[in-house]
Amino acid sequence: MELDKKYYEHIIRNLNSREVTMEDIAEIVIFLEKDYVHGLDQTLAIHAINKVLHKREAQNAIMTGIELDILAEKGLLSSPMQRIMQTDESTYGIDENLAITLASLYGSVSVTNYGYVDKLKHGVLGKLNDKSTGKINVFLDDLVGAIAAAACGWLAHNESKVAEYFATGHLD
Repeated sequence: MELDKKYYEHIIRNLNSREVTMEDIAEIVIFLEKDYVHGLDQTLAIHAINKVLHKREAQNAIMTGIELDILAEKGLLSSPMQRIMQTDESTYGIDENLAITLASLYGSVSVTNYGYVDKLKHGVLGKLNDKSTGKINVFLDDLVGAIAAAACGWLAHNESKVAEYFATGHLD
């Protein structure tokens, strides 16, 4: 349990250092789920995101992807990986595969939401996908979309907890 907390804190630090906030991810969750979870607010969206970010398999995917982006940004990968990451080669696909793996932890609802939001580049995803910034976010843009999609899956699979929140204002 202590290790999960350390991983969680590490992920939050890395997201923040790469200019991604919980509120940014919550905005995507709300965009995706507003028609399905009436009354969905930032508090509940962040709660669902936190549930995802505390799951070990999700943590491993997120840490791996962000680390690869950081190493590429520092020019520390060997060729041809450095070139692939710098150009965000369109046929690479491992970034999407990692994101789909993360999303699939929460079922088909998450996987379909990931594909949809990845195509739209909604919210912070557009900024992360902007190549003109000089930042390398090959994995991060997909992982942030997958985190949001997985949070949507968490909401879908926890209807009773969502209903309890709307009735009482309390979350576990």
